[in-house]
Formats: sequence, C-alpha cells, structure tokens
Amino acid sequence: MPSETILDIESIRGVPLYDGDVEREQGIPDSVQGLKNRIAASRALLISTPEYNHSLPGVLKNAIDWLSRPPSDIPRVFGGLPVAIMGVSIGKRGSLLAQAAWLPIMFRLGSVPWFGDQLALSVTIDTFDAQGHIADAGIRWRLETFIKGFVGFAAEHRR
Repeated sequence: MPSETILDIESIRGVPLYDGDVEREQGIPDSVQGLKNRIAASRALLISTPEYNHSLPGVLKNAIDWLSRPPSDIPRVFGGLPVAIMGVSIGKRGSLLAQAAWLPIMFRLGSVPWFGDQLALSVTIDTFDAQGHIADAGIRWRLETFIKGFVGFAAEHRR
C-alpha cells in the first residue's frame, strides 16, 4: 500500500445466509450492520473475489445482498463509493469472468467502479512463499501497480 493509505481488511465470515423473513422479524444482523458502517465510513472499497464456475462466488454475493438491505440504506453504504475488483484463480483467465459479473451489481448499488487496470491473476502454489507472501516479483509488481492506480482514482472520486 502507498504510505499514505490504510488498508482495512474485513471478513464476511460472520455474515449469515440472507433470509428476508429473518430481516423482517429480527432486522439487520449485528455482523452485517458493523460491516455496513465500516464501508459507509470508508473512502473506497476493494473487493477481492475468487471465481467459481466462471462467475462470482455465492457467499460474497450473499454478503453484498445483506449489505444492500434495506434498500433505503444503499446510498449511505455504496453511493458514490469508488470500487475496484480484483481476484486470483488457478484458471488461465484468473478471475476475469467473476470481475465482469460484479459490474452490474456495483452499478446498481450506485458505486463508482474503477476501470483503470485489471488484476485477474492465475496463480499456483509457487506464487507464495512459506509465510504466505508473494514470492513472484512480476505478480508483486502487478499488485502494487493496481493498488497505486486505484488509490489515485479513489482520491479523485472521494464522496
């Protein structure tokens, strides 16, 4: 990350399966509300997505579905928010199809997708060292270039 930028990594692990009956009877779960508030307070959103069956993963789509509830809260959470989508896969195309599948969703939510670069890497186990750090200098450079480009875009499109 550029020195002036803070990357706050969040997990969707605690987000339950979306259920309209649960929403109506119990409201938005605390795990979802906390994540919504973090996104709403952020200057940008970077989504790292795998690709499953040539599309986006259901569990991540489920999290976005919860985050967009109730619909009246979409502008607060996503409206005008700069968004970049990146991903890795073991397939030859990386996560290109998953990234493309996210675009209509991001437009519907009113975010501002970044199209300045694409990071859809095809990786193998040799891409990382024993500590989980990127061992491949070319991939590291592509990631750094992608992040710097998105940080610049986000600075120009602050909401």
